[in-house]
Amino acid sequence: MKRSVLVCLAIIILTLSQCKNDINIEKSTGYNLKSPDESIELPSVLHEISGLTYIDSINFACIQDENGILFIYDFRERKIAMEFKFFSKGDYEGIARVDDTIYVLRSDGVLFEIADYKSDSIIVIPYQTNIPSKDNEGLCYDTENRRLLIACKESTGKGDLSKDNRYIFAFNLDSMYLVTHPVFSFNIEKLKAFAKTNKVKLPLKGKKKGLRVETVLKLQASEIAIHPLSKKIFILSAEDYMLFVFDRTGKIEQMVMLNHTLFNQPEGITFLENGDMLISNEGPGKEPATLLRFIYHAVRN
Repeated sequence: MKRSVLVCLAIIILTLSQCKNDINIEKSTGYNLKSPDESIELPSVLHEISGLTYIDSINFACIQDENGILFIYDFRERKIAMEFKFFSKGDYEGIARVDDTIYVLRSDGVLFEIADYKSDSIIVIPYQTNIPSKDNEGLCYDTENRRLLIACKESTGKGDLSKDNRYIFAFNLDSMYLVTHPVFSFNIEKLKAFAKTNKVKLPLKGKKKGLRVETVLKLQASEIAIHPLSKKIFILSAEDYMLFVFDRTGKIEQMVMLNHTLFNQPEGITFLENGDMLISNEGPGKEPATLLRFIYHAVRN
């Protein structure tokens, strides 16, 4: 009898502990990242989905990283509503909508402007941004400053840029030129210190000489998005299986480790107007790509 009572108590304690962890995640990000409110298997043509952007309450636009094809996906009907080719084959990674214009980012930094994408006569204009990074994956629209934010994936380290920092550049939509200096700079060592202070368990690796181990953090941005309500900056790093949340000044606020099974390769993130978050994962092996929807719970300060 006593043993049964002890077992019951243990189960209750574990359950409460799990609930507490889920609540903490919601308080820190506004989302319960352990349990999506909706999970959708995407069609095979989107197996390598690499970016998505909000269109309206039931549609988003997306690309995949091999062909220059724009897809409009209806997640209520769970099917592709429209698709058309905007350019030849290439490594397309980021996508952002600005009113009736859609911008697509190729990894080498070239931007493609698809003006009036709903019309029958599509006009596509490429822009050489000359961004000092050869590998770029994140793209989003900064409505408050009328600019596109481009997240560099690689550790640039060119000119006066440090290889120990990760950079976000801005593409001005009035001048249609890249702003020379990065608008945000994130230092890897400072992020590691934040993780240690906030008890975020980063992976460890051993030194080649001796027994010393060190934490591993790469922050290789796979996508970037700005929350429509809080205006905070969300960055995915598929390499780290992590979600980073920064304030509007670029100060780190949250780092969340993502479940490897649920987020096998998180490459896209966007938000609906009500704050709900959509994250897309490339398909692992022959498995389908997935779209995960998380309902927003407003964070109270």
